[in-house]
Amino acid sequence: ECEKSFNSLKQALTSSPILTYPRTDKDFILDTDASNEGIGAVLSQNTGNEERVIAYFSKSLGKPERNYCVTRKELLVIVKSIEHFHHYLYGRKFLLRTDHASLRWLLNFKEPEGQIARWIQRLQEYDFEIQHRKGTSHGNADALSRRPCKERCKQCTNAEKKFGMERDISVKVLTTTTVDPWSSCEIQKAQLEDPAIEPILEKKLNSADRPSWQEIAPESPATKRYWALWDSLHLKDGVLYRKWESDDGNSYRWQLILPKSRITEVLRETHDSASGGHFGVMKTLSKTRERFYWDRLRADVENWCRECHACGARKGPKKRTKGRLQSYNVGAPFERMALDILGPFPVTTKGNRYVLVLMDYFTKWPEAIPIPDQEASTVAEELVRNWISGYGVPMILHSDQGTNFNSALFTELCKLLGILKTRTTALHPESDGMVERFNRTILNHLALFVSRSQTDWDTHLPLFLLAYRSVEHEVTGLTPAEMLFGRTLRLPCDILFGRPSETPSSPNECMKNLETRLESVHAFARERIKLASERMKTRYDSRATDHHFKEGDLVWMYNPKRRRGLSPKLQQNWEGPYTVVKKLNDVVYRVQRSPNAKPKVIHINRLAPYRATDHSSM
Repeated sequence: ECEKSFNSLKQALTSSPILTYPRTDKDFILDTDASNEGIGAVLSQNTGNEERVIAYFSKSLGKPERNYCVTRKELLVIVKSIEHFHHYLYGRKFLLRTDHASLRWLLNFKEPEGQIARWIQRLQEYDFEIQHRKGTSHGNADALSRRPCKERCKQCTNAEKKFGMERDISVKVLTTTTVDPWSSCEIQKAQLEDPAIEPILEKKLNSADRPSWQEIAPESPATKRYWALWDSLHLKDGVLYRKWESDDGNSYRWQLILPKSRITEVLRETHDSASGGHFGVMKTLSKTRERFYWDRLRADVENWCRECHACGARKGPKKRTKGRLQSYNVGAPFERMALDILGPFPVTTKGNRYVLVLMDYFTKWPEAIPIPDQEASTVAEELVRNWISGYGVPMILHSDQGTNFNSALFTELCKLLGILKTRTTALHPESDGMVERFNRTILNHLALFVSRSQTDWDTHLPLFLLAYRSVEHEVTGLTPAEMLFGRTLRLPCDILFGRPSETPSSPNECMKNLETRLESVHAFARERIKLASERMKTRYDSRATDHHFKEGDLVWMYNPKRRRGLSPKLQQNWEGPYTVVKKLNDVVYRVQRSPNAKPKVIHINRLAPYRATDHSSM
């Protein structure tokens, strides 16, 4: 009898009218609760004047989780339940109800650390409002967080008496008979409710003769297209089918004339499901046509595949946006310099693991400094010791978004020295192309000279710098040494093979000649840099798409991530939809995932128009 009561109760909770299908035009409500033993949540919607359940979630707590404080447990159930109902809640606003009052300030915790900070960061991807509800009104989620108690439980006995419940009587519930939505009766009903199919089906039911054009003329264009297929339309159990025959007439198949109300369900199964495979238009079209037919079938399949959120996140848009090249030319030595960190390499005998790379944009004069770590203090110290002490303070310092370059220490150093600090946009190394190309040159050189153990790479850097500084640069047409000192460097080969020395002159004459030479060298270099910049811009802009986004536009963002233990080949590299908040310049935009999320500054090359629809929420 107990087993029968349990099954009756389970059937009541998981069938109509208690459980219902989700509706896209209604907001979701998520009730969460935690106990010392487990966590539970109920997803529901307001339908009419009633709150109807969509799904349940519960999970027992592990040993470490049972030691959490109350607030951490309540935050845990929020994170786990939102992750569980991700396909319902992602990308839409919902109401989160909890009986823990302090969680109303969940997203405003001051200086969260560790696990709490990671949870809050994960929740910022969702758009929700937190509402407190008294524990006495929160029984739905509370029950799911409790473990089944033993017999003769005093607490349960008191609760049953309080609410007038009887223990030893079978639960009497009124359950509705499960109706197969794809039965002939239900399909015929759906076809009769479809305004395009209903006139054809009624005429087929009444007569086998094809109606005249005069009878069909007042109907919709879709009905007229069905009428054109009259001879291939047949009734099977009162349901309208199309008989499709092959060109040679040796084979045929029956295609169900699908009502408009069932198209979404069919496309979700033939494309979005595991057996659908998220294939492209032609494969999905072939699979769908084999079983169904409806007016404008191909157009609907094309739109569905093109707007599939999962396909867009994995495969990315077919056409990538590409902005025009933004040029920044300098006209004097040490006006603007770039820096980057190269590594990690194997630890050398001197304890070095990284290379701090510095380069002047005008003279192309490089420095490559081996360093033991990439901490902000190390980088700042080496910058002062090896660059600023020898060449003075640059006007502009350009780097990527490494944390060591954007730390409070480094920012304060730039502020004290009056340096304007600029940085690239995230995942767009082209913004610092000069130093990135120099990094490749360093790697090519070291690969040729390091020992088999690779622990002596830092000893090869000084001679590499000598070689680079004494060779003509493709852009300026001069060596970095000529650009900086007005003369070429004396190399070991000059000592070995001999080289005539310059005619000695007086100090004043030498000074005057050096000044004249430097002026002519810099003027020549400025012209060469300008021509090279124009040539590069012409070549780059030939592939630009000239696509611009406006404030409020929805966009995909290319954001490949590497997570420990996960294969990058199975990751989804595109995230969205993001909303364009502001256009900062011709190629840089500020975008935001949701109103509560932190805005990001992104280059246009990593953005693409968002035209997808999250089918899981439909």
